[in-house]
Amino acid sequence: MAVFGLVSSVAGFIKVRYLIDKAIIDNMVFRCHYRLTSAVLFLCCVLVTANNLIGDPISCINDGAIPGHVINTYCWITYTFTLPGQHGRPVGTSVAHSGLGNEYNQERTYHSYYQWVPFMLFFQGLLFYMPHWIWKNWEEGRMRMISDGLRGNMIISPDERKGRQSRLAKYLYESLNTHNSYSFGYFICEALNFVNVIGNIFFVDKFLGGAFLTYGSEVLKFSDMDQENRSDPMIEIFPRVTKCTFHKYGASGSIQKHDALCVLALNILNEKIYIFLWFWFILLSILSGLAILYSAAIVMMPTTREAALKRRFRTAPDNQIENLVRRIQIGDFLMIHLLGQNINVTSYSEVLHSLMSRLNEDRTRDTPSAPSTLEMAPIYPEIGKYGKDTAI
Repeated sequence: MAVFGLVSSVAGFIKVRYLIDKAIIDNMVFRCHYRLTSAVLFLCCVLVTANNLIGDPISCINDGAIPGHVINTYCWITYTFTLPGQHGRPVGTSVAHSGLGNEYNQERTYHSYYQWVPFMLFFQGLLFYMPHWIWKNWEEGRMRMISDGLRGNMIISPDERKGRQSRLAKYLYESLNTHNSYSFGYFICEALNFVNVIGNIFFVDKFLGGAFLTYGSEVLKFSDMDQENRSDPMIEIFPRVTKCTFHKYGASGSIQKHDALCVLALNILNEKIYIFLWFWFILLSILSGLAILYSAAIVMMPTTREAALKRRFRTAPDNQIENLVRRIQIGDFLMIHLLGQNINVTSYSEVLHSLMSRLNEDRTRDTPSAPSTLEMAPIYPEIGKYGKDTAI
């Protein structure tokens, strides 16, 4: 029940919120970072700290000279080790356990990460939430305010709806060319998402002693190997049985060495958590890279912005959408694009039609009429002379 209570506290990160309660200010890939990934990392942190799932995280046995709770605490707060050269050998005949054997002139691999795994997972969860926190503060609830009353399934009268749409179109018209800082913050945070997931891959690799970059590929390769001639990479990186050495003074004052075998039950969870994170980080980095390329195309190619508007604003002719895209800047486009994710298609179409009508009226007023020949005469004297000769 305690574990269930902890898990339920994480559910707020992935629960579905009604659009009437929360405005959408980003895209699906962006939300995969701060909602899905952060929730998964916090959930894994809860699982590895719930000792009642697997018992004690470490249990060591020795020759009896050291009390059990002392050797357990010592090996947990310091480190344990395995012998890489003993992996893959027959267990029960050549070695007692995979990675354990005769220590003479053998290279050791030290494992001291296990006590830091929950802190690491929690810190990573915060890292994946940070770009959203920055963007949320940069955005300052602007999308929520301008779409208020038109978002979600709220039932309002037709007159009130038209009034809200008119005010929204007026705001978009009067604030044209003032949203570039808005789009700059969004694209910066989107780039931070990509940098963050790539950085986390190398961060975890450093944390696990350089074994994470190839962890998933080694596991896949292991599954295709013959049963007799393979060594489980999950056991090599997350060993379930390790060795620990404890030194103490004997009765005569000499230093005594005591070896202990330690069962790391926590690694049963760790190996599954990190194999999942390996595949998820790879997938998320690919999706984030594609999102960056799409945003770059949006910024540099007007035709991409036109195609994005046409997918939702289908009632307008192509030439009107082209004119609209060429009259607005990148920040205005992002505002209009996000607006389309917050209000229904009918309201969205009516707002954009009203905006285009205002832009067309403005363009008509600014278009100068053709000057008469008398107005042109002071500039071109030949016109006045030609007029006089014609009159004679």
